[in-house]
Amino acid sequence: MEHKYKRIVLKISGEALGGEKGNGIDEMTISHIARVIKTVNEMDIQVAVVVGGGNIWRGASAKTTDRATSDYMGMLGTIINGMALQDALEKIDVPTRVQTAIEMRQVAEPYIRRRAIRHLEKGRVVIFAGGSGNPFFSTDTTAALRAAEIDADVILLAKKGVDGVYDADPKINPDATMFTELNYIEILNRGLKVMDSTATSLCMDNSIPIIVFGLENPENIIKIVNGEMIGTMINNE
Repeated sequence: MEHKYKRIVLKISGEALGGEKGNGIDEMTISHIARVIKTVNEMDIQVAVVVGGGNIWRGASAKTTDRATSDYMGMLGTIINGMALQDALEKIDVPTRVQTAIEMRQVAEPYIRRRAIRHLEKGRVVIFAGGSGNPFFSTDTTAALRAAEIDADVILLAKKGVDGVYDADPKINPDATMFTELNYIEILNRGLKVMDSTATSLCMDNSIPIIVFGLENPENIIKIVNGEMIGTMINNE
């Protein structure tokens, strides 16, 4: 069967790894996500994953901590999540490598673009942790950056508690309407809080489509790579 995408970047928020609580690491949730990634990997689709760290520490939300320090703390949180996801994948026999933007050689490889691409070509799942290695940039921007670097076909932006992009906050406004398709300029002009403007601009400049969907049902990932329309598609069209 011919699939729509050959190489994907799956961006998973830290809160999604926290399960219903949204904080810490929920082992049942992470195991479920791992099984879905295994299914996609077995479809001969190359899978790279960018993990957030909001279930452990969200750098931008710090009240008294220096912002740069807070962001570095958040990056370390993403490495913890990356190791947990790697462990869950390896338990079900999926060859996996964690690459970190902050060198931590005892636990993971440093991020090297050519090595990451080679891992993907060999059928290994590659988890990009440690953000971009720079403060003031979100893990959404990391997803956009890594997708551009490895020439990914699409970014699957898996959110918790959101099944797509709306014209207003559906939690506040019950009449909010979900978009099935948007272009990058609309996202920026409307100030829609899908991903930060840096990430959106990077995807726009490199024509990388983004699909925003809910991770409450991780099987949505399989449906998307099979060409089903789930959530909101963001592209240049």
